Amino acid sequence: MEHPLIGNLDELTEEQLSARINELNNKLGIAARSGNGHLCNQLRMAIETYQSKYRQKVQENMAKHVKGTNFDDKINIK
Repeated sequence: MEHPLIGNLDELTEEQLSARINELNNKLGIAARSGNGHLCNQLRMAIETYQSKYRQKVQENMAKHVKGTNFDDKINIK
């Protein structure tokens, strides 16, 4: 489930998304140690939102790089 209060993440780079995910994971650890279950749930939703966008950007970049690649001379299965 994605967090409803996080806005558009399209302008963030993969590095920025990764940094935010790491930051939120650190905060989640603090919240879990303090026993604040409601905050943990909110942080998990936010992390899921950022991870989803991160995966989407990685897949888009992979598709761009692989699209023009021809592996016919590299792989020969007979």
